Amino acid sequence: MSTGRDYKKIQQIVLAYQKKLNELEEDRFLETPPIGGWSYSEVYFHIFDSSILSLKQLRAAITGEGEQKPTAFMVKLILFLGSLPPGRRYKAPKRLAERLKKISKAEATSLIDDFVQQLEKDTLLLPNANKNLKMPHPRFGYLNPFHWLSFIKIHLNHHLQQLHRIDQSYLR
Repeated sequence: MSTGRDYKKIQQIVLAYQKKLNELEEDRFLETPPIGGWSYSEVYFHIFDSSILSLKQLRAAITGEGEQKPTAFMVKLILFLGSLPPGRRYKAPKRLAERLKKISKAEATSLIDDFVQQLEKDTLLLPNANKNLKMPHPRFGYLNPFHWLSFIKIHLNHHLQQLHRIDQSYLR
């Protein structure tokens, strides 16, 4: 498992989110983009809220709450390749979509900080993790702690692309 690589990549991606957040004015951050869909604010809430929830599942698997269930081949392939299949728009699972809200830049900063602190704590637990214990993901089925870390990396990166699409919509 490439835990160290995934952790470092997550740190790099989080830095990109922080840089983007610092570049945005509060009004633009909250504004629905010309292309419609989520604002920057909603993307930030979704990605860091869901990443914190993913860490909760990772931690639950590490602490023995997981189950010994199979992981689907396609999910293993996505995790191995390190990205979601291209050319598709994905809808957030209903449970996460219902949580969606606009937050201020200060709230986004706080959410990022909470995520980073929890990530640091949880990755310290990974060396003792049992890769056979898995917790459910709403779309991917059962993931072990290492899969959860990889998923977080993939998901964070996926939404960076969404931020880029929002940026481009303001240039048209």
